[in-house]
Amino acid sequence: MRISALAAEAGLPVATVKYYLREGLLQPGTVTSATQASYDAGHVRRLRLVRALTGPVGLSVQQARAVIELVDEPGDDLYAALGRAVGALPPAGADPVDAVDPFPRARAALEALGQVYDPEFAAVGQLERALVAAADAGLPISDERLARYGTAARDLADFDLERMPPDAHAAVEYTVLGTALYEPVLLALRRLAHQDAAVRRLGRES
Repeated sequence: MRISALAAEAGLPVATVKYYLREGLLQPGTVTSATQASYDAGHVRRLRLVRALTGPVGLSVQQARAVIELVDEPGDDLYAALGRAVGALPPAGADPVDAVDPFPRARAALEALGQVYDPEFAAVGQLERALVAAADAGLPISDERLARYGTAARDLADFDLERMPPDAHAAVEYTVLGTALYEPVLLALRRLAHQDAAVRRLGRES
């Protein structure tokens, strides 16, 4: 299909598709003439992915490019690829406190949960910043809440990884894109669960 048909299929303006091509978010089509190229279903899928990453997920073009590059060229180390993907996703991590104990609150929380503490993994800095922010606002995370949240998160992680494809490239795509695309779903479900619990516990005016 031509670029106009590609844009229509993906539900985007032609100018946006051309912009994604220039920024390297969309792979080039097959050249058919000096001024024309042909695109296929793979390009439609990529455009829909880019639209999801830069829309509901809220990534910048640069962040979306980093995630897509990982999907295209994941390398052989799934753990490293996931770490780079998390680093590309908001929120930003915290700066280390010091060289000896860079993320003390996150370290203590992960140790309490019996989980791996790897200060090089971007989410550790993200956890540190979140814990500091909660404490500074006067709502520190209690041990009970940490244990409950941690158990729920681990169950979700086990569920996701049990369904990871065996092929290495597909596994990276599943893990990286799942991290980017499913986290907004989790956030929305938690907020909706709060709404439902409030209705059940507090009642609702008619």
